[in-house]
Amino acid sequence: MSDSPYIFEGTPENFEAEVIQKSSEIPVLVDFWASWCNPCQMLMPIVTMLAEEYQGKFHLVKVNSDEQQALASQYGVRSLPTLKLFRHGEVVEEIMGAQPESALRQLLDQYVEAEENPLVTQAQQLLEQGKPEEARKLMEQALEEQPDNQQIAMDLIRLVAMMGDNDAADAMISALPIDLRNSPDVNELRAQILFAKVISDSPGPAELETSIANNPDDLTSRYQLAAWRALEGQHEAALIQLLEIMKKDRSWQDDAGRNGMLAMFDLIPGQPELVGKYRRQMFNLLH
Repeated sequence: MSDSPYIFEGTPENFEAEVIQKSSEIPVLVDFWASWCNPCQMLMPIVTMLAEEYQGKFHLVKVNSDEQQALASQYGVRSLPTLKLFRHGEVVEEIMGAQPESALRQLLDQYVEAEENPLVTQAQQLLEQGKPEEARKLMEQALEEQPDNQQIAMDLIRLVAMMGDNDAADAMISALPIDLRNSPDVNELRAQILFAKVISDSPGPAELETSIANNPDDLTSRYQLAAWRALEGQHEAALIQLLEIMKKDRSWQDDAGRNGMLAMFDLIPGQPELVGKYRRQMFNLLH
């Protein structure tokens, strides 16, 4: 166990607290390694040095993949070393293989710098006070000052989507650099925006459930209920509805059931067991 207050050994017992929960406060870099892996031994002193240098602006969690095979399997680690950066409970970046210090700094700074920008801090305070419009203006100003700061861009898109301005959020995503536009973090945002659009003129969940009970073939109600459940965090309930749409009518709204399931997989990358379960069921239906 490291003596550093910024470096931790990852185990199944502490992963939820030290990675998932802690990443809601600061970025958490998880290093999957093994003692026999030479590139791992090259990378370890670099990430250790960065954790000390950044003085708590991110935490480093080291996972010995030989000793913690369940964790490595859960997060789809297939080669070593693998670095996964967590933010708000989800994997937002992944790097495989030994990396130069400069590349790691660039990766970390995308997520650390935004928290140091005073405009971002003020925007967060305004959000807590229930003033999203004012917060948005400050975030837009912060992005003008740091146009290459991807974390500010992502936080602004999340804010715009949260305010219900889904078309603006879509346009902002389209303006992102292509590598970021296709990242897991942006795919998750796209899924959130898709489901937000679906419920924008939808009845509430209780009314939708009644409609489905009266008419199981009411696919519109099923789709809208799936969107509600997805945004409420009831992910399996959403997947059940989308799978049922696939079973009943693949042609409905250009295969909306399947497309909705793909969006769900983007929404929950941190739940590999649930994704795997429903991806298999979807595959069986397709074939």
